[in-house]
Amino acid sequence: MRSVPVTVTASPASRAAEILSRPVALNGLTVPNRIAMAPMTRMFSPGGVPGEDVRSYYARRAAAGVGLIVTEGTYVGHDSAGQSDRVPRFHGEEQLAGWAKVAEDVHAAGGTIVPQLWHIGMVRKQGQAPYADAPAMGPSGIRPDGTEGTGKAMTLSDLDDVIGAFAEAAAAAERIGFDGVELHGAHGYLLDQFLWAGTNRRTDAYGGDPVARTKFVAEVVAAVRASVSAEFPVIFRYSQWKQDAYDARLAETPEELDAILAPLAAAGVDVFHASTRRHWIPEFEGSNLNLAGWTKKLTGKPTITVGSVGLDGDFIHAFAGEGAPVQGIDELLDRLERDEFDMVAVGRALLQDPEWAAKVLAGRTDELKAYDAAAVQTLS
Repeated sequence: MRSVPVTVTASPASRAAEILSRPVALNGLTVPNRIAMAPMTRMFSPGGVPGEDVRSYYARRAAAGVGLIVTEGTYVGHDSAGQSDRVPRFHGEEQLAGWAKVAEDVHAAGGTIVPQLWHIGMVRKQGQAPYADAPAMGPSGIRPDGTEGTGKAMTLSDLDDVIGAFAEAAAAAERIGFDGVELHGAHGYLLDQFLWAGTNRRTDAYGGDPVARTKFVAEVVAAVRASVSAEFPVIFRYSQWKQDAYDARLAETPEELDAILAPLAAAGVDVFHASTRRHWIPEFEGSNLNLAGWTKKLTGKPTITVGSVGLDGDFIHAFAGEGAPVQGIDELLDRLERDEFDMVAVGRALLQDPEWAAKVLAGRTDELKAYDAAAVQTLS
């Protein structure tokens, strides 16, 4: 009797482990798996100094299987960069000493880590810490909600100062032992304010068409690239949406998106982190590719996807104190298996459950927890 071949289908647990456990190269850095921790502001660093609790927070997640930690946003060394004395800073002797210990602990736990370098631009409110007298500033003095506020349009000298601050922070990151850097160019903050026509109304070389609007951001990227070694990864996070304009778009077509991304890739971006509210939503009509998928297709660079991974409901509702139930990741795995993108950044699910990566990789999905916005305020 002739034997019939038997097709063995991988179990959901083994499939997740197989797909997510593959190492990935980001320039000169090899990340042990495809899981990243998304940056999430927590305001647990009085004086801008990350302490023992911050070290434990990141190391605990690295020990549980997160391959790449992207820290919460950290203010670069420019007085107008932020508006809280409890958000960590990436400048200053005490602050950098604290971050060096964070990197050391994450490495000891088996993970890799990059700081997210941040300038909030016109989002800043007047009179806020850490430098109360510093003015809000942006490309045209216009806030992401369309109001002019009390800020100022940046002078050429201001542009140079901010470029220098990003470069100095990147150099410091490499010096104290980090594995790369991420530049925050998303969600309506300073770099994004230059990319978006809604906030960039300049009439000089830094405003105008989409390519002109990339000029300042490309100069930041180039300065960062020049301040670190050639193999040190430079990640750029960007988004279509803004925190005050969820329907805003940098680009309506793939061609418009290419015009924005190409100068940034040429300036030295190694990896694009494409921020969306829901990772499963197609970005443009006629294709199922999400924003990270289109970014990889257009630039050829590795990409990181993010947006409600593991949860049914986007994070905007978390700001209103709403929770979110657990959602499966089968479609996410399908996309990752097709190489639509290279890594998956997990936000609220990892904030809620430090063991999320370990559970997913081991097939313990029945142990995953729904997101509880109130409970996470006390978690570390």
